[in-house]
Amino acid sequence: MTETAIALTDLPDSAAAGRALGGQIAATLAGAPPDALIVFVSPRYDYEPLLAALEETCRPRLLVGSSSAGEFTGQAHGEGLACAVALRSTTMQFAAALGRGLRADRAAAARDLVAAFRGATTPAYPYRSALVLTDALAGHADDLVEHLTLLTAGTYQFFGGGAGDDGLFRRTHVFYGTAAYTDAAVALEILSEQPLGVGVAHGWQPASEPLRVTEAEGMRVVSLNATPAVEVFAAHAERTGQPFDPAEPLPFFLHNLLGIETGQGYQLRVPLAVEPDGAVTCAAEIPVGATVRLMGTSGEATAGAAAEAVRRALAQLGDRPPKAALFFDCVATRLRMGKDFGFELRSLERLLGSAGYAGYNTYGQIARAEGQFSGFHNCTAVVCVISE
Repeated sequence: MTETAIALTDLPDSAAAGRALGGQIAATLAGAPPDALIVFVSPRYDYEPLLAALEETCRPRLLVGSSSAGEFTGQAHGEGLACAVALRSTTMQFAAALGRGLRADRAAAARDLVAAFRGATTPAYPYRSALVLTDALAGHADDLVEHLTLLTAGTYQFFGGGAGDDGLFRRTHVFYGTAAYTDAAVALEILSEQPLGVGVAHGWQPASEPLRVTEAEGMRVVSLNATPAVEVFAAHAERTGQPFDPAEPLPFFLHNLLGIETGQGYQLRVPLAVEPDGAVTCAAEIPVGATVRLMGTSGEATAGAAAEAVRRALAQLGDRPPKAALFFDCVATRLRMGKDFGFELRSLERLLGSAGYAGYNTYGQIARAEGQFSGFHNCTAVVCVISE
């Protein structure tokens, strides 16, 4: 049997917010401590006083989480909130780990995370999954996911996202216990007797001809087809009748992403800024030599993608009813959709029925699941559904 509790607060005081979350969880679980607690917290809070108060109030065995760029549950959504999902189960086993130093050595950080995993020595739980939350501003999240996949021999499915800071892109944190860390990632291993459903979809379509990345440096795309990247975006704006101001490019960029061709679909990257040399900085790395296209979408397609991700996750549960879901979507999606972001959340609610959900707007989404589009993404809906 699996019990879940979902909590949300908008109290401005950090310690009071932590006590409020913990009180809601304790009430739902009748005072029993959670086996695992997952927390998403706005950067408007002081993290460690909130986490300490939360831990003291509901006494979780394990606690992980991250800072966020918009928080949501079935109760409400917005900025400046804190939410939590508590899990207590007789059919799942949990372990938590912290990996540090992402900028310098993702392989070492991945080894530190996987060292805590017990799936290889626990055959009673045939389904292996892990929630992974990372300091996206440290970069190299795709590389981290690749190392995790190799170290676990492809036997785990991963889901999660990059920590946020309300769209400021200055400093993001992950939580391990009651401490907050930068340049780090946390993982919550979930071993289960029953499958967890992980669904991935984004709803964006190609809107340009193929383009070759002829020069790039990490998150900086310097040229496409040997043309300064900013000129390619400007030409696309003129061709499609969209306003584009290189000094204030984000309104255009939110509607015109780059999609990396993978052979299985398009891995999205959000452009963020134009640099003086004409390079365009993106929210995640784009490799030199990749084939990309400019991508377009609509509010209806975005909401439809979230629904499709839920349907794919539910299909993996067979005839088991859903108990709760974790939902990860991009801060760029919320900024682009504005008030219409609620439509996307309501599409989840219709499919999940009485099952609760919680999540946050991320700086990139992590997904690796059988038959699904895997890696580190932008503007992609990632859903994990837990059955009863």
